[in-house]
Amino acid sequence: QLRLAESGGAFVQPGGSLKLSCEGSGFRMSQYAIGWFRQSPGKGRESVSCTNSYGSHSEYIDSVKGRFTISREDDKNRVYLQMNDLKPEDTGVYYCARGSCYSTWKSDPFRDFGPGTQVTVSE
Repeated sequence: QLRLAESGGAFVQPGGSLKLSCEGSGFRMSQYAIGWFRQSPGKGRESVSCTNSYGSHSEYIDSVKGRFTISREDDKNRVYLQMNDLKPEDTGVYYCARGSCYSTWKSDPFRDFGPGTQVTVSE
């Protein structure tokens, strides 16, 4: 059964760092583009970043550029999201999913979302 599972979320103060992990099971993640998303209370799900199946191309939303880095470790079937200089507005549940990483990625369909991991940035 194909599944994705996120981990690494925590409570952190502004300016802190976290590294989220997305682990796949039941399929080879290396064959798919993977995206990271987040959802804050009272808000819709927001695209954050994506990486293509080769790890040669990635996309980020403007608010995280220069602070977040997506990477993949295909031999461990994992995709990571390194988050630095975290801000309160980065708070939310973070999800990973399979999809695409073309220029249209923010509107392209993604599937197989994991259960999510909570990131809270606060004093």
